[in-house]
Amino acid sequence: MLPTRPRKPFSMIREFQLADWFTLANAACGAGALFSIMSYLELHDVNHLFFACGLVLSALVFDIFDGRIARWQNKNSVLGRELDSLADVISFGVAPAIIGYACGMVGIYDRIVFVFFIVCGVSRLARYNVTAERLSDGSGKVKYFEGTPIPTSVFLVLLLAVAAWLGAVNQRLWFGEVSLLGYKLHPFVLLFALSGSLMISRLRIPKP
Repeated sequence: MLPTRPRKPFSMIREFQLADWFTLANAACGAGALFSIMSYLELHDVNHLFFACGLVLSALVFDIFDGRIARWQNKNSVLGRELDSLADVISFGVAPAIIGYACGMVGIYDRIVFVFFIVCGVSRLARYNVTAERLSDGSGKVKYFEGTPIPTSVFLVLLLAVAAWLGAVNQRLWFGEVSLLGYKLHPFVLLFALSGSLMISRLRIPKP
């Protein structure tokens, strides 16, 4: 039996391209947003909520640049695509939903909608990964998206940031709340349901 060649430490890190580091920065911003929201829920300091929203917006900047850098270097890879999807789930799926929860959408129906929103985002990313080659028509570049991209959830985050700035959170949340079968639903959360539904739709969005 031939001796196995020892694996070099940090060999995976050496495989990362420049674009991959921007993708990891995207994921770090999303994770940081979650910690900021936990601080907001504990300390009730709205600055933590603003910081969380700012981190999601920063994640979007890194997400835009990682794609441009990959195209500029012509170094698209399966690893990069999977990293991008995992980062996007955190930054544009889980983080916006948790920000919405922190802003006062805490009813049982609200939670169901948030889970639906996240699951739609995960499904949207998985579909893109398995159909990217077909959608590129062999050119190597995807010409359009099927369903809205998950980073569009930043519009919900911006809306929540404005609401927080105006003091329209918790009991003063826009559109109030309704009671269905004894449980609360905040109509604001239906925007998350709409966003998730558009992600898994067959709507064709031209890709720049």
